Amino acid sequence: MADKRIAIVGTGATSAGFGADMVRAGLDVSFIEQWPAHVEAMRADGLRVEMPGETVTVPVAAFHLCDVATLRAPFDIVFLGVKGYDTRWACQLIEPLVAPDGLVAGLQNGMTMDEVASVVGSERTLGAVIEVAANMFEPGRVVRQTPPDGTWFAVGAYDEATRGREAEIAEVLRHAGAVEIRDDVRSAKWMKLVANAAEFLPSSILGLPLADSVELPGILEVMRAAGREAMRTGIGLGHDLVPIFGDKRVEVNDPDHHATVLFDAVLKGWTLSDTRVASLQDWIKGRRAEIDEINGLVVDGQAGLGGEAPVNRRLVEIARRIERGELAPGPANADLLRALLD
Repeated sequence: MADKRIAIVGTGATSAGFGADMVRAGLDVSFIEQWPAHVEAMRADGLRVEMPGETVTVPVAAFHLCDVATLRAPFDIVFLGVKGYDTRWACQLIEPLVAPDGLVAGLQNGMTMDEVASVVGSERTLGAVIEVAANMFEPGRVVRQTPPDGTWFAVGAYDEATRGREAEIAEVLRHAGAVEIRDDVRSAKWMKLVANAAEFLPSSILGLPLADSVELPGILEVMRAAGREAMRTGIGLGHDLVPIFGDKRVEVNDPDHHATVLFDAVLKGWTLSDTRVASLQDWIKGRRAEIDEINGLVVDGQAGLGGEAPVNRRLVEIARRIERGELAPGPANADLLRALLD
């Protein structure tokens, strides 16, 4: 594996940390990033990764987006670390440099596999699910609350074209965490979306770390309601109840119960963490969040099924008000969230 050329397109808090683990393991990894200051900081001083009990600074090969046109040697493995809404252009950027027998996997939230395959081809597409807590507010510096021994991945083939090649991706990711190979990675990705739908927008609208958000009266109920809607939508769309986060089985064949189990697993992992969820980090940085790619996907999925997801719909509406500048994230929005259950 040391002779494989690996690229990570989008090296934010999570994917940069994973890339640092790969570099420390002796792998050939190129960091391709759209934040100019982050690239320059990594070039000047390496990537600093702060973890519980350990801080490392890793020299990395960092490239601006514009540098991609100067690269010539193909990549054997490409990991996408960009936001879900940036998937298509990121794939189009790197596709000319993906080896004919190369593999591309999104280390992303949401359901991005079809978009990846539409650009690079199903024969080069694998799916991945991730669970890690990390943040980045300064260029060149990752604060990773979940070290490799607490990080979890699942990988799976997009279709029969890449069936049997999952181990090629798993071998690389095992330097950054525990990895499971799944036959039904689509369902596993939707199960992660269920947890994200519960945690992302409610805590972002409150402007608080997840651990603090659930302490406000009534907010945990709102989060769980959003997760239950997401789970029911996934089942309606044909996804199966499958275990994730390292669990070996589903406790009971009950979508609402499994949605609660998934969200409680996230809460357990983040109880002692002050990490903001990804969408709140985006807002703090002045960027747009993955609204349509998570909660909005639940709303659209239910609409396609002829139903409604009222809690997720209202979360999306409030989030869009924030992105339009009509509302500021903060605890004062708690009443808006509690009203979703009326």
